[in-house]
Amino acid sequence: MEFPDTSIVEQIEMKMIRPSQFAVRDKNQKMGEIETLASSIREHGLLQPILIRPLDHGFEIVAGHRRYQACRSLRWRFIPCKIREMSDKQAYEIQLTENIQRKSMDPIEEAEAFRRYVMDFGWGGVSELAKKIGRSEEYVSHRLQLLKLPESVKEQISQNRINVSQAMELTTMSSSRQGEVVSQIVNDNMTVREIREMKLAMAKMEHEESSYEPAGAPKPVRIAKKASLTLRVTLARIDNLIEEVHSTVEPEQRAELVGMLMSMRMQIHSMIDEAIRFKNASQKSLR
Repeated sequence: MEFPDTSIVEQIEMKMIRPSQFAVRDKNQKMGEIETLASSIREHGLLQPILIRPLDHGFEIVAGHRRYQACRSLRWRFIPCKIREMSDKQAYEIQLTENIQRKSMDPIEEAEAFRRYVMDFGWGGVSELAKKIGRSEEYVSHRLQLLKLPESVKEQISQNRINVSQAMELTTMSSSRQGEVVSQIVNDNMTVREIREMKLAMAKMEHEESSYEPAGAPKPVRIAKKASLTLRVTLARIDNLIEEVHSTVEPEQRAELVGMLMSMRMQIHSMIDEAIRFKNASQKSLR
């Protein structure tokens, strides 16, 4: 992103500067980070001036919020500033680009910042925003899709318990399934491939049973159905392990491992059959 550089560098009194009204991050800066930066500035000085823009009354920070807070904590009266005239849109784009390059935002914070640019402020579409921040259109659109997920799932993303690729698999699922599935993804550290296999197993099972399962099925039927689905997912993961053994384990050790996994596979098949028999019997008793 390039703007004609007509800026000047001046020492500006701290009290004349205010934080940006378009701050792209909602969360407060971590005090530990500010203290560490303040310690570095105390020892080495401020190596790079902050970027500000003039307003009717004073100045607004465009880039350098952390540096400003650190210098404030050191009780500086003046701070070196690069002063440049720019629009609200330009200021927001610079802030957004700086935070993305520094990787200071989690995926949900990025998504919220993208939503404000595209929808709240109406400054441009996904294509224009992607060009401004140096990312692909897919990157931007995927972040925006994360906002459709329930708050409980978005919290897991913000806390880095599931990554964007895993979360994207949830966006194509019904909201009633998302909260249930995310717990399994976190607890079992499922790969994207395993999540897709689980979704296929769920879709297959729902298709098989939709034709004869009555609406509002009783609890025993639903529990048996969940048990069968859980076992199908386990079966898919066993198959993944068998593939992994064939591709990573030496031949002399492979046979014993594959034999053990195949034995487990047969037991799981037997357990699936048992769950289906129980479910069918429960349904017949209700007719």
